[in-house]
Amino acid sequence: MQKSALLVLLIAGLAGCASTPAPAPYGNFVQAPVATDDKAMADDVVKKLAALYPPAKTRFNLQHATPDTFGIAMVETMRAKGYALAEVKPGAQAPALAAGEQALAYVIDQPLDPGLYRVTVRINSQTLSRVYQSAGGAVTPAGAWVRKE
Repeated sequence: MQKSALLVLLIAGLAGCASTPAPAPYGNFVQAPVATDDKAMADDVVKKLAALYPPAKTRFNLQHATPDTFGIAMVETMRAKGYALAEVKPGAQAPALAAGEQALAYVIDQPLDPGLYRVTVRINSQTLSRVYQSAGGAVTPAGAWVRKE
């Protein structure tokens, strides 16, 4: 009896080692996103990216699909600024980084209040975060950018 229990535990342990980890959750996790808020936040994100990574000289490789209104607005604004982007189709995995490319991913959520949004952008292993406040039909920054290297 002990041998069979030990065997079951051993098999369960090996099965756990063989499974692949779930991908990191990226994307827009706001329950009821407002398209105008998403566009304003995307414009601000691209403005910050342009200050840190020069357009026309920086290539980004998106690490997840961008089917939400924030992602679509961000991709359009980045392309208009002159960034080269490698996109991911829904359900596909991100392509491997080519030489000189920067990995790019984002998370948008509402951690505290329905009137607040938090945008976190990850470039390689560095993160940029900012909180926005939605009031009176407009979204405005509720704080400075926080950069973690």
